[in-house]
Formats: sequence, C-alpha cells, structure tokens
Amino acid sequence: MFKSINRQGTYTTKYDDAKKKFGTDDVLPLWVADMDLASPMCVQEAMQKRAQHPIYGYTNYPEAYYIAIQKWMEKRFEWKIKKEWIVPCYGVVPSLNFAMSAYTNEGDSIIVQTPLYPPFVSSIKHKKRRVLENTLQYADGAYTIDFEDFETKAQEAKLFLLCSPHNPTSRAWSKEELEQMVDICLAHDVCIVSDEIHADIVYAKVHHSIGTFKQIMQHCVVLNAPSKTFNVAGLNTSYAIIPDTRLRQAYTLEQNKSGITNGNPFGIEALIAAYEEGDAWLVLLKDYLRQNIRYVKTFLEKEHIPIVPIETEATFLMWLDCRQMGMTQEALVHFFVYEAKLGLNDGTNFGSQGEGFMRLNVGTSKDVLEVAMQRLLEAYRKNI
Repeated sequence: MFKSINRQGTYTTKYDDAKKKFGTDDVLPLWVADMDLASPMCVQEAMQKRAQHPIYGYTNYPEAYYIAIQKWMEKRFEWKIKKEWIVPCYGVVPSLNFAMSAYTNEGDSIIVQTPLYPPFVSSIKHKKRRVLENTLQYADGAYTIDFEDFETKAQEAKLFLLCSPHNPTSRAWSKEELEQMVDICLAHDVCIVSDEIHADIVYAKVHHSIGTFKQIMQHCVVLNAPSKTFNVAGLNTSYAIIPDTRLRQAYTLEQNKSGITNGNPFGIEALIAAYEEGDAWLVLLKDYLRQNIRYVKTFLEKEHIPIVPIETEATFLMWLDCRQMGMTQEALVHFFVYEAKLGLNDGTNFGSQGEGFMRLNVGTSKDVLEVAMQRLLEAYRKNI
C-alpha cells in the first residue's frame, strides 16, 4: 500500500532544494518533515473533485470545515471543542508568530525546550523577545524535563511555546509531565501556546492535548493541522484552538494584520476529507512507520554501527545519537553528506544541545530506507 513516489521536478523542498541545502546533488534526501508516501485516496479524490471546477478564487471556511475539526478532536483526543474556538490559519509557524505578537511585547521572555524545531527560537529572536531555554535532560537514551529549571524560568516568562509531541526528540509527553508544566505555568501566570502538529502520529503512548486540561483552558492556545498526518503540508491549511475569548480576540487581531484571512480551496477540501474519512488509512500508516523505525534500529544494532536511535514515541522523525562515532559535528555532517551521501538534518540546527546528533526522516518506503542504511554501512566501514 505504501511506496515512495518520485517527487523530483514537482518543486518539492525535500528533493528539488537538496543541492542548495547540502551542496551536492547526489544525496538521498531524508530531512524536511514531510513524507514520500501518497496522501490517502479520500484526500486525492476530494482534491480532484474540487479541481474539476474551473475557478479557484477567494475561498471562505465552510461549516463542514469546523465540524470536521470538532469531530476529529473529540474522536482522537476526547476533547469537545466549540466552533467559535477554532481560528483557521495558513500554517502552524505563522500562528506561533501571531501568538507571540498577541501575548508578549519586545523584551519579554519566552520559554522553549531545547533541542527544538528551529522556527521556535528564530521567531522569538526575530520578534526581539528573549529566549529562555529549559534544556531537556538527556540520560540513558531518554529525554526528560528539568522541572526545577522550568519553574525558575517560569518566574520571569510571559509565554511558554510547547512542542507536543516534541520535535526533534520525538517525545510524547505523559499526562503527568504535562500536568506539572500546566501547574507551574498557572502559578506564574504564563500562557501556553502548544504546537501539536504531530499529535496524530503517536505510537505506544497516548497524546494528551494541552487543551484537555481544564485548569489551563483559559490560558492556552493549541495549534494543529492535517499537514504531517496526511502529508498535505503544501496546502497551507492549519488552525488554532483558543477557548478563551480574550486570547482569541488578541490572536485574531494579529493574524488579521498579516492579511492572511482567506482559505486555500484545496487545503479546506483536504482537511475535511482527511478528518472525515482518513481514520483507517492513518492506522495503516502508523503501523508502516513503526516498521520503518524498527528496521533502522535493528539494522544499526545488527551491523554494530555506533549510532543510537532515541526511542521514537511519536512523529516519523528519528533522533540519532551519533556521539560514539567520535567525530566533531562538522566531520559528522561531512560523513553523512559526502561519504554516506545521505541528506539528514544537522543536530545543531535544533540548538547547541543537538551536537553529536542527526535527525532522520523515515516517512518514506522501506526500499528507500534499505538503500540509505546500505550507504551508511559502506561509508562507516571505510572509516573504521
């Protein structure tokens, strides 16, 4: 059912920008966080049906869009939300920026948990806010939260940008971890903006949306999209869920200032179709991704390659601890790009805490991963 599709020549960032990214055109791209796997048939058919209408003009958000989100949130996360809480948007990263503008001023402090998806930190700096790093603690192959440091940072912060599930470490935060963060933020009047774009792709654990914690509902914003789940990131369709009227009005004001107020007709159809009909496909996708993750882990162990994959609790992104390779970060990146000919994400792009790490996208076919692992093995053997 799942096989990689040739995306070259379709203006895709992952492939057509690979040479600009890595400086060479012979790498196998396994970096930017979308998949090489086709979107579900229900999405394809909805898009094709919409394309048959010959006009693609300004588009509003129909009732079906809101209902689809409401039903998906209740079905997947046991969260009953009201239509008026939903604010349609263009993408999660723009929403992060709108939220920062709405809830903080220049010079205010914002908590993030590093290593972290780069736009969090870069957006804070661009807006001339202060970054407070609550560095995740890495020990025995697992990441945990330093709650003592988190509370110290919360005493001077206005906002906490939560990544849940976490990118790049693929942590699916437990209910207890989230409750503790919620309690600390409430105690110090810190608003939480939670990026939950990877929420649907969680494996052994359960995703707990921050919005389901009643005590924080009036002090939080949840950002989500079908982008990662159904591989429709290029359709630029996302949404914010903001239960509190005051926070919602402030956010909407900032979004309206940007001029992004109309919907993408194809993105709207894709969201509705995916959320109404994509459940069964998602079950199969998660099973396929689990197999890919297991394959990479088993291969590294079997061939005694000194790379330790962190347990992938969520996402299709594997966080690889390469420190036993005994290389500097510069040498490690060179090894992957020019010797193994693999285009992974440099761990230091996620902050200094990513030194010695690389991020691998397994949202592709087993065949592609087999080629990638063979390239890695051959390059490693030449270096030992």
